[in-house]
Amino acid sequence: MATYNGEQYIKEQLVSILSQLKDEDEVIVSDDNSTDNTLNVVKALDDSRVKIYLNSKESGYTRNFENALEKSTGDIIFLADQDDVWLENKVEVLLKGLEKYDFVISDCKIVDSELNILDESHFKLRGVKQGFMHNLLLTRYVGACMAFKREVLQKSLPFPNSAKLSAHDYWICLISELYFEVGLVEEPLLLYRRHGGNASNGGEKSKNSLLHKLSVRGYTLFNLLKAYRR
Repeated sequence: MATYNGEQYIKEQLVSILSQLKDEDEVIVSDDNSTDNTLNVVKALDDSRVKIYLNSKESGYTRNFENALEKSTGDIIFLADQDDVWLENKVEVLLKGLEKYDFVISDCKIVDSELNILDESHFKLRGVKQGFMHNLLLTRYVGACMAFKREVLQKSLPFPNSAKLSAHDYWICLISELYFEVGLVEEPLLLYRRHGGNASNGGEKSKNSLLHKLSVRGYTLFNLLKAYRR
């Protein structure tokens, strides 16, 4: 989990995660130098499974996630945003999927700040599809819905140098589509909170210029070829 000024929602999210974990599991929280009460809220949970680190890299959510992932030790990794809520069977269902696949991504319900449902299915709303070329050109995968094996993480690290041209979830999804077995879980397993202060666009249509979109894809393809040699 990458955090930054998330005091409003983070307790609810962490409680929904911790209730599904075993004693030997861990929650890695990488904080991007929050100026609010985020870290105090996390510490107040007083759960030994939660491990807090400060982001030692460039500020921003992609490097913050990279910092968290580098600190992880488990064989299975789940990405988590600071302001969502995991539904009670998320871990169980995705672990089942990972018995067959290396990387799985679930559907989610889109909700507002008060968890009122705005849409029952992100997959249907955004036309989520599997496949490398589709996701290179028009990805709608949501990072907070991803889980994957350590082998995927090892292939993904280090992230490309430019976070602006290759966001963490875009990069991990394309590494997975190109080099590993990917499975889509049609069941919504997350309440994906959209409240106006989100760091990402949530799989909505990009407002970036055509030049920027072409730069992102060219830069990412170049780095995917570099990853092949690792």
